Amino acid sequence: MARPLRIEYPGAWYHVMNRGGRRRFIFNTDGQRHHFLALLGEVYTRYRAEIHAYCLMDNHYHLLIRTPEANLQRVMRHVNGLYTQYFNRSEGKDGALFRGRYKAILVDADTHWIELSRYIHRNPLEARMTRRLQDYRWSSYRAYVGLTKPASWLYTRYILKAMGRGNPQAGYKVYMKGDSNEALEAFYKGSKIPPLLGNEHFKAKVLASIPQHPDIPERRQAQPRPSLKTVTAVVARYYGVPKTQIFTSTRGKGVKTPARSLAMHVCQDTGGMTLATIADEFGLSSYASAGATIRNIRRRLAEDKGLRKDLMYILQDLTP
Repeated sequence: MARPLRIEYPGAWYHVMNRGGRRRFIFNTDGQRHHFLALLGEVYTRYRAEIHAYCLMDNHYHLLIRTPEANLQRVMRHVNGLYTQYFNRSEGKDGALFRGRYKAILVDADTHWIELSRYIHRNPLEARMTRRLQDYRWSSYRAYVGLTKPASWLYTRYILKAMGRGNPQAGYKVYMKGDSNEALEAFYKGSKIPPLLGNEHFKAKVLASIPQHPDIPERRQAQPRPSLKTVTAVVARYYGVPKTQIFTSTRGKGVKTPARSLAMHVCQDTGGMTLATIADEFGLSSYASAGATIRNIRRRLAEDKGLRKDLMYILQDLTP
């Protein structure tokens, strides 16, 4: 499986998250929380990373970061690596603390940075860790509404400036009481959060900068899923067979190409179709038959380098 490609460029904004392995706590004491915040101060001075919002929960954290020097990977390697070392020393443990690489969502700041700060700051309230946000000490919310002085490394002025003239801190407090953005809530509700948050123009601009390879998760996940019609047309064209052959069951010696089986595999893996739908569309007796066919072609893909190459070219044709 390909590792996620980190999209970096000067001035990029990110919503960064990471969670403890097996959902275990990554913050057990106030001392650990203070140490994590101190690491955020270090990346501000060492890497010029701008921290615009943060929230430390028990088993995960949220950061809103801007990187003027296109160095998010170095920033997060510093934070996660040094914090893991500190946590293990303080707890008398060893090994990995986080469940894996951090999740970094590239954000279109022009349209989502203010909404995202509200999403981050409301986490303790949504998790019922506090009844009032002003009482929660481990987020940047209190600095935004004037209850504490912002740390030297915390950038509040960008978002507060958007609150208009007058008293921006009071304006942000009122903004936080407003209804959450439904589109943003829906974006974060899914089991697999897309790597890009922004309008279609922003996504197209970013995707154009990523190498044209179908196995890059950011490109694959951000693209719309191909339809059955598109998949079968591409597979039939690649193998030089009529589309009717892909929908016709042929067994034994009559099978000359893997087009039919490979099309089913692509429909499930890339098209997101259920086994029941695949069975119905390809004229199979049950979803179990579709599952058996797909498992068989996956075994062949693991063993056959030429077949894997065929699949790569087909996926490239399916990638706009």
